[in-house]
Amino acid sequence: MVDTKKALAVIEFVQALKHTGDFYGKPFVLLPWEIDVINAVYGTVNEDGKRQYRTGYLEIAKKNGKTELIAALSLYHLVMDAAGGEIYCGAADRNQASIAFNAAKSMVEQSKVLSKIIKIKDSTKEMLNLRTHTRFKVLSAEAATKHGLNPSVVIIDELHAHPKRDLWDVLTFGTGAARDEQLIWCITTAGDDPDRKSVGWEQHDIATKIISGELIDPTFYAKIYTVPETADIYDEANWYLANPSLGVSIKIENVRSEALKARNSPAAEKLFRWLRLNQWISLKRTGWMPITLWDDTEGDWHKSDMLGRECYVGIDLSSTTDLTGVAGVFPPPPHTQGHTGVAVLSPPLPEQTEWRFFVDAWIPEDNMREREQRDHVPFGRWVKAEHMHATPGNCVDYAYIANYLDKLMLDYDVKYIAADQWRIDSLRPLMQQEVAQQKVITIPQTMAGMSPAMKELERLMMDGEITHEHNPCGRWTFGNVVVAQDGNENIKPMKNKSIERIDPMCALIDAMAAAVKLEPKRSVYEQRGLRVI
Repeated sequence: MVDTKKALAVIEFVQALKHTGDFYGKPFVLLPWEIDVINAVYGTVNEDGKRQYRTGYLEIAKKNGKTELIAALSLYHLVMDAAGGEIYCGAADRNQASIAFNAAKSMVEQSKVLSKIIKIKDSTKEMLNLRTHTRFKVLSAEAATKHGLNPSVVIIDELHAHPKRDLWDVLTFGTGAARDEQLIWCITTAGDDPDRKSVGWEQHDIATKIISGELIDPTFYAKIYTVPETADIYDEANWYLANPSLGVSIKIENVRSEALKARNSPAAEKLFRWLRLNQWISLKRTGWMPITLWDDTEGDWHKSDMLGRECYVGIDLSSTTDLTGVAGVFPPPPHTQGHTGVAVLSPPLPEQTEWRFFVDAWIPEDNMREREQRDHVPFGRWVKAEHMHATPGNCVDYAYIANYLDKLMLDYDVKYIAADQWRIDSLRPLMQQEVAQQKVITIPQTMAGMSPAMKELERLMMDGEITHEHNPCGRWTFGNVVVAQDGNENIKPMKNKSIERIDPMCALIDAMAAAVKLEPKRSVYEQRGLRVI
């Protein structure tokens, strides 16, 4: 049901306030999109007349007036809610907390009525309604240890930027169980999350599924303003999809200028997609390749489909808590490789016309649960789905790796097994003697040893000439890769700078290094149309 009076009360209160920042002192006139959101959240009620929505999720690009809306809604609840209420605004850090608090403070100071009934405590970022003893307080993620709160309203600012989920959990778990019409607001922009394991992505994913109808939750309101990743990002008509305030708080000339920079710079394009088009991307680290390339190159096949095919195997061995990674690379048969200038040897096999690879991983069982809680990575679920494996004890048992390699030798035409010199000698005694002597080669973990393979993988993925088996663990490690680069644009993965594990990706690079180095028929020059004589 719709109760227009309830929504109108919020709208009238907000529009009695005055703007801060660039529009300081001007009346707070809500834009159509803001009215629509308020009407939905505050005007939709159950049969008992109470608000239907207990969670409101709003995701919108920067500069659309998000912070001022947060401040205005916080003040509405501070003034209009029942006595003894507790309103908390959760921010990613102290700076963000100050921005939200200062906006609310400025609105109070510009109102003669509010100034009389609201006491402001700058030192604690707190406001108190002197008549009802309802209080409003801003908390940063650094204050996530606070427990014993009984919020009536929670407003989370920029959830995507919260470094941990602690503050979210503290503020939302059991929120206002004894409160009447408790409400959780999450008002944020898209995030920079390559791993898709943050609390920001978690709530974004829930909101997306509710919007699509995949999830049903009548208490959860979701609204996302974004430009689809498949849309033309330079079509000005699409900009309004993420920026409903375009032309009011955002000048279109500024967006045009940013779009021009995006055309000329991959880094600027990432920023444009993130900040202006409200798309989830990966910027935080100097990554190897965008996570979207992993998603775009996922193939509809399983490694069991590749039985008997030529294969190059890479291994990255671990010590204790690390993952151990294994990867297999399948070149396309010679008759499917050629472009201009390459002879066609035989009719192509329709099931494989591109390069293919799979990755696998092992984790010590004893510390897996601890790592799940620490890293917020579902290792247990991945193990159960056979996307990775757990070995007994507190370190990866190399005997399991040796047995796995034996199986690969039976399943595929394994040409070489490539590995870092470090620890490979510990594995050799566990392998078949013939394999250890004839198949195992070492790949220097240097710029010279790894850059050609990494560059070839980059080219193949960007050109759509390689696919991989579905594997969320592989996706996670792919997004974790941080690269070092020298003056000649050679690159290598940096294990010591990667926040999370990248071992399966190092194994993949080793496998491709073997394919590139030891098989002249797989030369990149041949693939690009030059005949190898």
